[in-house]
Amino acid sequence: MIGAATLLSRVLGFVRDMVVARAFGASHVADAFYVAYRIPSLLRELFAEGSMSAAFVPVFTHTLATQSREEAQRLARAAFSLILVVVSAITMLGVLFAPAIVSVIAPGFGDDPGKSALTAHLTRVMFPYLLWISLAALAMGVLNTLRAFAAPALSPALFNLSIIATVFFLAPFLDEPVAAVAWGVSLGGVAQLAVQIPALHRLGMGFAWSWQPDHPALRRMGVLLLPTLAGLSVSQVNIFINTLLASYLAQGSVTYLYYAMRLVQFPLGVFGVALSTALLPTLSSQAAKGEVQALRETVSFGLRLILFISLPAMIGLIMLRTPIVHLIFQHGRFGAADTAGTASALLYYTVGLWAFAGVRVVVPVFYARQDTATPVIAAILAVAANIGASLALMGPLGHGGLALATALASALNFLVLLTVLHRRLERFGGRRIARSAFQSLAASAPTAVIGSLISAMTIWTEPGAWLAKAILIAGGIGASAASYGALQALWRNEEAHFVWHLLRRRSA
Repeated sequence: MIGAATLLSRVLGFVRDMVVARAFGASHVADAFYVAYRIPSLLRELFAEGSMSAAFVPVFTHTLATQSREEAQRLARAAFSLILVVVSAITMLGVLFAPAIVSVIAPGFGDDPGKSALTAHLTRVMFPYLLWISLAALAMGVLNTLRAFAAPALSPALFNLSIIATVFFLAPFLDEPVAAVAWGVSLGGVAQLAVQIPALHRLGMGFAWSWQPDHPALRRMGVLLLPTLAGLSVSQVNIFINTLLASYLAQGSVTYLYYAMRLVQFPLGVFGVALSTALLPTLSSQAAKGEVQALRETVSFGLRLILFISLPAMIGLIMLRTPIVHLIFQHGRFGAADTAGTASALLYYTVGLWAFAGVRVVVPVFYARQDTATPVIAAILAVAANIGASLALMGPLGHGGLALATALASALNFLVLLTVLHRRLERFGGRRIARSAFQSLAASAPTAVIGSLISAMTIWTEPGAWLAKAILIAGGIGASAASYGALQALWRNEEAHFVWHLLRRRSA
């Protein structure tokens, strides 16, 4: 359910990006917007959907398992009140000090006062999004723990629709049209919260004011929250560093990195984030009940399934990177040079897709067991590696070097966490995971061949013929998926068997 809803959201996200790319290309205003958007996006990952969810869900699950539902409701309302106060204060400070924040996150913009001022203005418009998405993330944590997945999973679709609507209906009336996109972000945050409110009331978990900052469960959340800021958000911190360094590179570099990461986030969001979201309540429940063997099986299954999906997606994105960027983004003010720049970043980001996805499965295991120290250590190592690799690679590879550094840092983060987890849980099927990964890579060979043949066609250098291009890419993806599934079925792959029966059960 989460995967299907996320797929809808990601498709709408691509429509949103196409609309924005067509309107603003990779110009200085686009760079200003994406730098400004990076600030609330990073804070969202740190304080809302990332760390807050990872800290709240295990504590809320433990309260449900060991105490009453009424006590869990009191905890949810106490968390709502505390978040409302704290994040409102952060939001007001962000609006007040927006110019200073921009000078830190994009110091390279200082040479262009107009660009810097525009970025600060957009930052002020978007900062309230942090408050709405924090409350929406709390609602998502409550609903997912109670196995109500539909409303939280569909909420990002409303966010994308909000931005699309403001570009079409608000931008023509503004002196600076790109500000309409910023207003769409803030309104989208309101929509993400609003769509979950009815589901909360149906389950008897409606938010209400309850000021209890000394609630014991909130203190446990606080113990988990601060270390989680570093542990769960390594990829966002690394992207933040990339944005800072990219501000010193050629115009368009920030935009290229943003659009490339958006493409990487499609399979990551549809499968990696969806699987992580579905697993966390189960992992938390198993950890709270001391069901160690069940926890091992869940971890092993999650890793095998995420590699089963992410490895062929990685091969496909690498081979079809230029046709995909050309089809989705090369319209209006987004030209062939912009396609080449985005495809270059996509190549280097995609090398780490398996690690981006794997971290989404491994990190929640530590938080489900209320172990926050290990992810912090791994995060520090990964951020340090990203900074060093970025400085070393941005010279010879430009913005592509920044993307590659992010991929390498995520791989380091994942491997460190996996090694520690293997020791803590003793055994969770390492050989089965390795065998499944090898089968997935071998079964992706036809995908590589099909992608290389399609990419070699001259049609991608010609204007127009969008329907033919779309059919080529869709056909290539379909043929790749069919060949991959057929080989995995022939080899009796366990994950392929699971996915097939899941689809049959859903269709029935």
